[in-house]
Amino acid sequence: MGAWLSTGCVAGAFVHTPPFPLLLSAMSEKAATELADTLAGEGRRLRGVTGRHELAESFAERWRAATGSDFTIWERRRLYRLEEVCVPDTPGRARLAGSADRDLLLGWYHDAEREIRERPGDHGAAVDDRIAYGGLTLWERDGVPVALAGRTRMVAGMVRIAPVYTPPEHRRHGYGAAATAAVGRAVVDAGAQDVVVFADLANPGINAIHRRIGFQPLDDYLVISFGTARHGG
Repeated sequence: MGAWLSTGCVAGAFVHTPPFPLLLSAMSEKAATELADTLAGEGRRLRGVTGRHELAESFAERWRAATGSDFTIWERRRLYRLEEVCVPDTPGRARLAGSADRDLLLGWYHDAEREIRERPGDHGAAVDDRIAYGGLTLWERDGVPVALAGRTRMVAGMVRIAPVYTPPEHRRHGYGAAATAAVGRAVVDAGAQDVVVFADLANPGINAIHRRIGFQPLDDYLVISFGTARHGG
């Protein structure tokens, strides 16, 4: 973790938690390119970078120049903020996940990740932490869990909704949207001022659903993957 200072004040920040990509906050393009030079000079190994569209591209271009590592755009994301919760009329109900749901949740985390990458990681610690603070909500239909929506802890009045997952056999019934809306309503009632969620721009259906339940677009982000480098990549 580090920060970019301008006239003594923090004007940007970054977080790197291997093996995940480097994460950039809002900052100037100059800050992003100087960060790339600094990390390359330290011999830092990066699998990729995530940030606002222009910043991520600027960082990746400078990283390639400094290390010889080529890059590809892995995902284009849109960040949404909840303006007004519109709970859909979907059969079923929401409930917080508990320790008795752990095996189900681990299986769903694994299945969700398998849809986007070949080798899923170990999510045991993450699931246990989410259960402990009430960060996972299940949507049930006739007593059977059919979808999942998670949320982060509230920090400075902000909550991010993630992950959202519906098993293939339960899709196209609105369960994921209902779970997402339920979480949004719950965190707003708990005092959250900003509720945000990311959506893959390659999935127009998900983006449309977010709009229907009250989310409005804020900004576009890129997730960029780096290839083999001469050093630091």
